[in-house]
Amino acid sequence: MSYRVSSIGTEELGHLEMIGAIVHQLTRNLSREQIMNSGFAPYYVDHTTGIYPAAASGVPWTAAYMQSKGDPITDLHENLAAEQKARTTYDNILRMCDDPDVRDPIKFLRAREIVHYQRFGEAMLPDLNGFSLRKPLENHISFTNTQQKRLGKSRLFPKRSSQV
Repeated sequence: MSYRVSSIGTEELGHLEMIGAIVHQLTRNLSREQIMNSGFAPYYVDHTTGIYPAAASGVPWTAAYMQSKGDPITDLHENLAAEQKARTTYDNILRMCDDPDVRDPIKFLRAREIVHYQRFGEAMLPDLNGFSLRKPLENHISFTNTQQKRLGKSRLFPKRSSQV
């Protein structure tokens, strides 16, 4: 992958930090009444105003959200979908929030998700990074000699001509 694509993961961790900072700024000075009346009480009981990455539904963040198969095409499609889901989440936040101190960084994050989506799309172009969607699957995977022998005459991975 190009540097532009591989550095997106690092930037995504920065996005988590920005969201955490927003949540911290919004909750650090809440009164007991505000906590009780806002629906924030269950979170507060478990985490006080500490940052605990979780979905709006309360489901905690888990590494299971990061999907990887080790196949560039599959992983790029997963990344494209993840960027669109993040953009939709930011759109939903913008529909519900009128606080400029929240809206401005969310608009920035939303714009970055769009850029990431574009970079992942560019990575799937046929001439970029030495792989093409038109090539058979075997061109994307490097097998050891043992794995190649085991696959042998498999219909899924037919033996390649030495002239290719």
